[in-house]
Amino acid sequence: QLQASGGGLVQAGGSLRLSCAASGFAFDAYTIGWFRQAPGKEREGISSISFSDGRTYYGDFVKGRFTNSRDNDKHTAYLQMTNLKPEDTAVYSCAASYYGLNLGTWALPENYEYWGQGTQVTVSS
Repeated sequence: QLQASGGGLVQAGGSLRLSCAASGFAFDAYTIGWFRQAPGKEREGISSISFSDGRTYYGDFVKGRFTNSRDNDKHTAYLQMTNLKPEDTAVYSCAASYYGLNLGTWALPENYEYWGQGTQVTVSS
């Protein structure tokens, strides 16, 4: 199971830290991805972090504003988001993949086996 938390309402320019708590599987053997979906839009890959060397990938729209990290001892991944914009408003979810993902595959939802309930992030202007 995966459970995302930490969403909320924030003003533009503000920050939030999302958490993704895992249970029931070997967290330290899985790549963790973050995705978001806004109303009327497709699910979008935000970032992934590998289980082996902590390598991270980010969507182009992130532009250095978000940082993906993980604590394998706590079975938790984090998405630190700064300089939030109204267009960042969406439901944010985390997912886990047993496969080794690369630049061309990390953002594809079909490559993730486990998904958690999302958390709403709303950025006001």
